[in-house]
Amino acid sequence: MQNNNPLAPHLQIYRWQISSLLSITHRIVGVINILAISLICFWSISLLMGETNYKMTEFFLNSFFGKFLVISLCWSFSFHILNEIRHLAWDLGYGYDLKTSKITGLIVIIGSIILGISIFVVGKYII
Repeated sequence: MQNNNPLAPHLQIYRWQISSLLSITHRIVGVINILAISLICFWSISLLMGETNYKMTEFFLNSFFGKFLVISLCWSFSFHILNEIRHLAWDLGYGYDLKTSKITGLIVIIGSIILGISIFVVGKYII
């Protein structure tokens, strides 16, 4: 006898929610942050090896792709921090209801964009 039912019917009728989107994004950003921290460490070591490495790094960071990379990393670190604060609140037992979960999810998204751009601006123009 052949079974025509799918193995996981919930995959066909499941609607994406902000919590599931943030959960997947949190995991992806965590991997990106690990790679970014490793690259920052190697970059710091290469700067200790001479002035030519510093000039190459300065040229790269002033290019469009370099600025895009720095802004993206500022956002990814900001997103990860704010989403971790949200998860800590959940660990303490707060924010489980659907309305609060949606509000805190939007706060994480909007706050990470604002915080990421703010960190870039402060680092680029003030420090």
